Amino acid sequence: MAMKLPTMLGCVLMVAACTQDKQASEESEAPRYPPRVYTVNYPLAYFAERIAGGSVKVVFSVPPGVDPAIWSPDAETIADYQQADLVLLNGAGYAGWLQRATLSPSRLVDTSAAFAEQLIPVNDAVTHRHGPGGDHSHQGMAFTTWLNMEFAIGQARAVFDSLIYLRPENELDYRERMHELEKDLGELDTRLKVVAERIGDQPLLFSHPVYQYLIRGYELNGRSVHWEPVEIPGDDQWRELFELLATHNAGWMIWEDEPLPDTVSRLESMGIKSLVFRPCGNRPAEGNLLSVMLDNVMALEQAFPASASVVSF
Repeated sequence: MAMKLPTMLGCVLMVAACTQDKQASEESEAPRYPPRVYTVNYPLAYFAERIAGGSVKVVFSVPPGVDPAIWSPDAETIADYQQADLVLLNGAGYAGWLQRATLSPSRLVDTSAAFAEQLIPVNDAVTHRHGPGGDHSHQGMAFTTWLNMEFAIGQARAVFDSLIYLRPENELDYRERMHELEKDLGELDTRLKVVAERIGDQPLLFSHPVYQYLIRGYELNGRSVHWEPVEIPGDDQWRELFELLATHNAGWMIWEDEPLPDTVSRLESMGIKSLVFRPCGNRPAEGNLLSVMLDNVMALEQAFPASASVVSF
């Protein structure tokens, strides 16, 4: 009997060890709760937050004040994206760092895939610099897709579908929240179409080539320059503007952010007024995507009011 005791004890310890290993393996394979959903820009994070309602952890890692389109994450942040349960992509070549990172294709969702054939190629890009992001150009595809509210709704639907796949038990809640989000975006779309009709074929200037989907989606007569709101344009930039105005006599320039007063004054001396229409690629200091877009629409409505001769009933 004394000879058998060590053997029996060893078997018990082996069984216990195998049980612990199996349990650890099952825990590592089990889905995390709440699941982690990473996004490459703020509009997608906003859509996910609105639809999920706290049932997933939405992570948007781009620091404040940085353009997510040209941001380059460090190795630690890329590792976080690699461990995400879902990564929401904007598509159209947005976030170039994705080409250098290895992420699981099964976890990636291209939210603009449904309208990929309607993406706008950019063939006349100019290399320039703004902020800490270094030199870059907008060559490739125009990527600020969500400025066309119909495309924004399409991207929100892609987020909705991916969240249902991730948490199917929450489909009814997600569907209700998606309905409210779609209603909000649809109202913005309607108001933009109304003010676009008021603008008609009037020439417009845009301070940066990021408004392509706004221009085409609402049939605006817009041309873009490469100006930064926080920088005084150089002599070459003013010269190029004069040349552009010879064939595109615009009375308004639309900016990504508040331009410097000196720039505004010089433009006004040329008969050009300024207004701000923020693309909101990054999380705003105040409010959210919807409130920023409402401010954008109201700025256009105030700049181009309904004719006083039109009576509403």
